[in-house]
Amino acid sequence: MPQSFITNDEFLSNRCIWVNGPVIVGAGPSGLAVAAGLKNQGVPFIILERANCIASLWQNRTYDRLKLHLPKQFCQLPNFPFPEDFPEYPTKYQFITYLESYAKQFDINPRFNETVQSAKYDETFGFWRIKTISSSDSSFCEVEYICRWLVVATGENAEKIEPEFEGLQHFEGNVMHAGDYKSGASYRGKRVLVVGCGNSGMEVSLDLCNHNAKPSMVVRSSVHVLPREVLGKSTFQLAVLMMKYFPLWLVDKILLILARLILGNVEKYGLKRPPTGPIELKNTEGKTPVLDIGALQKIRSGKVELVNGQVLELDSVVLATGYRSNVPSWLKENEFFSENGIPKNPFPNGWKGKTGLYAVGFTKRGLSGASLDAMSVALDIAKSWKEETKQKKKSIASRQRRCISHF
Repeated sequence: MPQSFITNDEFLSNRCIWVNGPVIVGAGPSGLAVAAGLKNQGVPFIILERANCIASLWQNRTYDRLKLHLPKQFCQLPNFPFPEDFPEYPTKYQFITYLESYAKQFDINPRFNETVQSAKYDETFGFWRIKTISSSDSSFCEVEYICRWLVVATGENAEKIEPEFEGLQHFEGNVMHAGDYKSGASYRGKRVLVVGCGNSGMEVSLDLCNHNAKPSMVVRSSVHVLPREVLGKSTFQLAVLMMKYFPLWLVDKILLILARLILGNVEKYGLKRPPTGPIELKNTEGKTPVLDIGALQKIRSGKVELVNGQVLELDSVVLATGYRSNVPSWLKENEFFSENGIPKNPFPNGWKGKTGLYAVGFTKRGLSGASLDAMSVALDIAKSWKEETKQKKKSIASRQRRCISHF
């Protein structure tokens, strides 16, 4: 929060807290997974969260109809499977319930409403200094945490991307980001432009259609559209299985042939496929293929219109333009993280930096990638913490012996 909005009377106090373990920034799935791993290793920690709840992206910035795009076994966090009675593709509400159960199971209690202002490594003393503003009701408190290890778990989707468009400032209708869109119920009969044709753009368009709105979708970049399932089996699950036996290029080729057989030629509707295959594109650039759950049928039937360059009469605009990392705004470090807030080293080597710095949730491989990194981070910190604790105990015992010998 900007300093100008806070008077001296509103501050509670400035506090400095020593943490005998790591500080985890972010209480989404990535932060929770690291915390659970540390709990299992007996390592103390503090987890900071700027919102007032865990998994704030899922709780506050997702539309009502959202379900997990992948089968639940690929989305579970370490050491805690989904309930057996959950469907193969849990709803967002079921996933939030699962995460709350996860936090309860491992006794994870984040410090909510704590926004990290800066995190900097103190070369002189060999510690991280994390400055936060903690808010409760109308009061604010500046807190500085000092620790040996810092885990950045704010992820790839911390801030909305809201691009500027020519003429948008003169548009008198409603403009919102997909993160603020909940349901198409209030758009019945309205002409809505959806900007972006990824999974969110497709699902928002489908939802608008189902509520009898009149959506148009801007398609400017190429996109892979795959069926969510092939013969009743998850397309992702099929790809994972094929990767065990075939080279990546062949898996991509098979997926595109299956997509053509099941979905037909999507290019004739204006959806251009990228020259790079879907799995390779995901691995190299982090661009996720669209897993179709019905939007394509609406495009075929003309209920969703694809546009690019036309002049339209509109009532509302929904920006399905994605999210970005916010790490550069608070982490004072430029060796481990790139300018766009993603670790410079690609998966699977992007989880560990120098001076006790770690990252989880930046793999561009969803919840399964975050879980793998979380386990690596927790084990690595636990090893260092146990070694340092052992050395401290030896040092204390040595001092005690010297004291006794003087009597």
